[in-house]
Amino acid sequence: MFGRRRGHETAGTGGSTHTQEVTLPPAAALFSLRVVDGANRPVRLATLEVTDPIGRRVTAGETDPYGGFHAVVPEGEYRVAVTAEGYAPYHAATSLVAGGRPGPGDVVLEDVDPPLLPEPGHWELEPTHSSLGFTARHIGLAKIRGRFNTFAGAVRIAGRMEDSSMHVIIDAASIDTGVRMRDDHLRSPDFLDAARYPTIEFYSERFIHRSGTRWAVAGALTLHGVSRSVTLDTEYLGLGTGLEGEARAACRASTELHREDFTLNWQSMLAHGIAAIGSSVKVGLDVQIVRKN
Repeated sequence: MFGRRRGHETAGTGGSTHTQEVTLPPAAALFSLRVVDGANRPVRLATLEVTDPIGRRVTAGETDPYGGFHAVVPEGEYRVAVTAEGYAPYHAATSLVAGGRPGPGDVVLEDVDPPLLPEPGHWELEPTHSSLGFTARHIGLAKIRGRFNTFAGAVRIAGRMEDSSMHVIIDAASIDTGVRMRDDHLRSPDFLDAARYPTIEFYSERFIHRSGTRWAVAGALTLHGVSRSVTLDTEYLGLGTGLEGEARAACRASTELHREDFTLNWQSMLAHGIAAIGSSVKVGLDVQIVRKN
């Protein structure tokens, strides 16, 4: 049992004994669990959130390499949510008492089948139901959000998904942040120089399966006349059917670019050395592709 101090206790469910001493504040309890799969193997990097009865977050984090998560919280009633790639979400309630048994103990996640992959063949990006956006930091405080309104893409799905390829082309002049003067500046030689470099292009080099629905799409991005290796962190969302019965597949992807890598070096410094525009740009894509006839 845990009281104010703990020593020579048995850790977890494996039965291994070691010397450990933990001092807890008054009226505090130890929240401790181990996330495992159906074969009792630890699930590492599972995402965990603990909330109070009215939904306020008390603590959150990821499981360690042994599937464990531990935190000191006030005694009381809690809701626990655990999610992990390839497993069904887990939700439960637990009650913790100061000086009582740490809880909730072992959490067993159930496997779920990954969504079906697109059939081999030629697919094309469907711009009407896709978006290509970005976020940049402004004066070290606010975020500027924008998008490119005109783009196209082709995807060749191979028999083995890892051998697939894609090519996306973006109209640089279609950049849109909702402010005309700012957009004109972004199109100018200070930034994209859209008159000289009218397109932004991405050619994939390989598809890498990470786990479950998670993929990495590695390739070369050509921007402002400069090509650099870029990896898109991608979540495959599955297959669907459009209003006209056409097969569709969807994914979302993200990456972070550094302006200097593409010689987008324009900068204006404000007082105290704060940059007007941040050096990194976060890119997010929500994409649907349709099968070509």
